[in-house]
Amino acid sequence: MAAAWLLLVVAIAIEVASTATLPRTDGFSNPAWTAAVVSGYAVSIGLLSVAVKQIPVSVAYAAWSGLGTAGIAIVGFLFLSESLDAVKVTALGLIIVGVVVLNLQSSR
Repeated sequence: MAAAWLLLVVAIAIEVASTATLPRTDGFSNPAWTAAVVSGYAVSIGLLSVAVKQIPVSVAYAAWSGLGTAGIAIVGFLFLSESLDAVKVTALGLIIVGVVVLNLQSSR
């Protein structure tokens, strides 16, 4: 089970990195960056599909999408000059709490 969670964390990191580089595709007109983004998404979803063999799909997808959303918001703030205010921080916290609650509920 720990290996599945590790794969899921790697899938989330790759998805966040791919999303962070999405602006560099220039609307998919830059072939190199487009290939990198599409490849990253494919690898991320592939790892997610392996992780759901051992993690319930509802928990795995919630973690993948929720933590990915939180991750890209943080990356956007730190590296892409995006704003981060109290409302966004609260919303991201709620996403993370939701993922934790789903995980705790599924372990019963």
